[in-house]
Amino acid sequence: MEPEFFDLVVIGAGPAGEKGANTAAIFGKRVAIIEKGRDVGGAVANTGTLPSKTLRETALALSGLKARNLYGVDLSLRREATTADFMYHERRVTANERARIMRNLRTLNIELYQGTASFVDSHTIRVSNDSEVGQDASASEILLRAEKILIATGSSPYRPPEFAFEDNRIHDSDEILTLNRLPKTLAVVGAGVIGSEYACTFAALGTKVDIIDGRDALLPFLDVEVSNALLAAMQNLGIIFHWKERVTCEAPPEGQLILTFTSGKTLKTDGVLIAAGRSSNTADLNLSAAGITAGKRGLLTVNANFQTEVPNIYAAGDVIGFPALAATGMEQARVAMCHACDKPYKTEITNVLPTGIYTIPEVSTVGETEESLKSKGIDYVVGRAGYDQNARGQIIGDRTGFLKLLFNSSDMKVLGVHVIGEHASELLHIGLMAMLTGSSVELFNRACFNYPTLGDLYKVAAYDAMIKQLAKA
Repeated sequence: MEPEFFDLVVIGAGPAGEKGANTAAIFGKRVAIIEKGRDVGGAVANTGTLPSKTLRETALALSGLKARNLYGVDLSLRREATTADFMYHERRVTANERARIMRNLRTLNIELYQGTASFVDSHTIRVSNDSEVGQDASASEILLRAEKILIATGSSPYRPPEFAFEDNRIHDSDEILTLNRLPKTLAVVGAGVIGSEYACTFAALGTKVDIIDGRDALLPFLDVEVSNALLAAMQNLGIIFHWKERVTCEAPPEGQLILTFTSGKTLKTDGVLIAAGRSSNTADLNLSAAGITAGKRGLLTVNANFQTEVPNIYAAGDVIGFPALAATGMEQARVAMCHACDKPYKTEITNVLPTGIYTIPEVSTVGETEESLKSKGIDYVVGRAGYDQNARGQIIGDRTGFLKLLFNSSDMKVLGVHVIGEHASELLHIGLMAMLTGSSVELFNRACFNYPTLGDLYKVAAYDAMIKQLAKA
């Protein structure tokens, strides 16, 4: 069998794979992209970022949660929600994203192969195809050879072996999207980002939710003030937290599951969501044939150019681990392909990376926290502004959200930005740009924000910090 020759072969059509392929194609390279799944877009479009975030918005709409605070009326569902109610908007959004990706691939003449990729050697990929989908579905096996290869196979939910996932009441974060009906009670094992996001979504729809975690704090990487505010908001949704606990699960043939905690107490529930982290999708790649060794949970190690230990093979996105965000994966792939194509347009990724957490309320953060500044011995000033102090915040009915800015006392440069409330991940970007440009509080002092907007919170928070700094002088 003679191989097909390309300048670049990309394994995986998720966000990192798509942007890597696009980058090389724009530079005039002949590019192929291999996708194992039925649809392009990876976990972001099909099982993760977009579906879960769309479901959050659906939950807010169907529950009438915003309207209860805003208009003083209850517009929540008067009947039991079905999965058709719950999933309609999510399916439309994901379908549109898949169509967008396919348009991009066609526009840039990137060839799509549907099937399972595995290395023959460091330049050759075997595509095994047992699907009826894709351009080369008529062939059961194809060989692709390339000067450069990008591994962007993403990750999948880790399934701890002590849980019987074959039981239709026990779910991981991908499979829970295929529920036939909404459970009346749900136990979430793991209070990380994914567990917290789904807990909020189901709680907003009226499901009784319990979260179990072996730690003693919610999302401890957050600024403590923000973490505590999120905890209070989630408890206000009716979510019950069980800290410093681990569980075993008994699954009778019928009825509810029974969880037994390390403390000895038990909990009966209709369903269990296991949110125990993710594993890189590298098991099928036959990495040893290319001279690559995967680490724990399939993680690949790369250098600053995102090259693996085999220089012509690059890796980007979830497959290389932290921070495992769609946004960072895209940037990693762009840097990798600029290096692979010897184009100096993008040589590194900024260390100012934002995080968006789509709980209810939304949380977004970038830079230092109060705790990290204290540990480094950096003197700082805090500026705060609440949504309830802001006309737009009152219009949208968010009474508890706030913006928190951290400034270096010596020069009043922005060191950290933290937002909790509606549109937090959008609002954060103003502070992100201030940090990227090394700006100080004077930027917000000079800026004129539209009124009424949430952006004006930056002005209020900046003035709060300036007053405190003057008081210290």
